Amino acid sequence: MAAASRILIIEDDISIAELQRDYLEIHSIEADIVTDGFEGMTRALKEEYDLVIIDLMLPSMNGYEICRRIREVKNISLMIVSAKKEDIDKIRGFGLGADDYLTKPFSPSELVARVQAHMKRYKQLTNVGQRVEFIEMGNIVVDKAARKVFVLGNEITFTTKEFDLLVFFMEHPNRVWTKEQLFRQLWFMDDLDGDVFTVVVHIGRIRDKLKKGKLSDLPIETIWGSGYRFNHTITPWEERF
Repeated sequence: MAAASRILIIEDDISIAELQRDYLEIHSIEADIVTDGFEGMTRALKEEYDLVIIDLMLPSMNGYEICRRIREVKNISLMIVSAKKEDIDKIRGFGLGADDYLTKPFSPSELVARVQAHMKRYKQLTNVGQRVEFIEMGNIVVDKAARKVFVLGNEITFTTKEFDLLVFFMEHPNRVWTKEQLFRQLWFMDDLDGDVFTVVVHIGRIRDKLKKGKLSDLPIETIWGSGYRFNHTITPWEERF
């Protein structure tokens, strides 16, 4: 029997945290609650969790700092849950390593759906028996088993969702995908409440990291009025395989 998924909830409003935990446990997802920011960050680093749900406004340490510190050490899924609704707040959260951003108030069933989607996608991409280990296109090499990306031979660190999105593009080159299609494919749900903005931010982050990796020609193109495409021309060397 497969081990139950395990979630850490860092939320100072105990009534909200307990509601989240109850709904997750109904769906066979174990959930621990921590109400202090620093304590939550420490526990996330010391113990093994599949995903961490993080409120932004917390005692002793805010959610942004928690995201940053966890991401420096672990490549697990991070979900921000906050009443902050501005795009700048979401951009900052994604920039510090969050994979998703859910705005309060929300239905507990939506939280469960998002958690399940993140874990489903992660397990698909880490199931060694069902995938090619390496993808190489141009000057980008992805090691799917180790979840590492190399650009011009140098390793570039990607968050969980950035990695998933890059792999998806590389596995489906030269096809145009709309923001809505990418959201459904990577987050396993419909484009709820305008959350396709998440896709735009993640693509921007991927491009920035490829630029920092000294990649001159960025393969992810914007097709105005349509969506995005990973542009890849097969070289004679690749055609032999």
